[in-house]
Amino acid sequence: MLYLAIAAYAAAMIVANLLTAKFGPAITPLNAFVLIGLDLALRDWLHVRLEKMQMGLLIFATGALTYALNPATGMIAIASVAAFVAASVVDWFVFSRTSGSWIKRSNVSNAAGAVVDSLLFPTIAFGALMPSIVGMQFVAKVVGGAVWSILLFKMMKDEET
Repeated sequence: MLYLAIAAYAAAMIVANLLTAKFGPAITPLNAFVLIGLDLALRDWLHVRLEKMQMGLLIFATGALTYALNPATGMIAIASVAAFVAASVVDWFVFSRTSGSWIKRSNVSNAAGAVVDSLLFPTIAFGALMPSIVGMQFVAKVVGGAVWSILLFKMMKDEET
C-alpha cells in the first residue's frame, strides 16, 4: 500500500501538469479538486508512515521528477515544481505541528498548503495573478483535500482492523 500511495502522489502531479498544458487555466479548478486534493491528503497519509528525512526526500524528488517528465510543458512544469515543493513543505510543517486527530491535522495542513499552491501555481504558470482562478483553486483544493482525507482516513481505520 505504501508504494502505491507514493506512486499515486507523484502521478497526481504529473497528470495535473499535462492536463493544464493541454487545456490551460480553465482546467485548474477541476485538477485542484481531484488531483491536488488527492496529493494534499496523500502527503498527510504518507507523513505518518515515513520518517521526516524520507518525507522530505519524497517531496523534493517528486518535484524534480515532475519537471523531468514534463519539461515540454515549459512554465507549467516550472510553476508546478515551485508550487508543489513550497506547498508540500508548508503542508508538512503545519501537519507536524498541529495537534488532534489525523483528520483534523490533515484538513488544517491541506488548507495551508492549498493557499500556497493556489497563489504560486497560476501566477508563475500563466505570468499573472488571476484572483478568480486562485480562489476557485483554493476552494477546490480544500474541498477535494477534505474528501480525499476522509477516504484515506477510512482506509487507515480498515488497515488497523
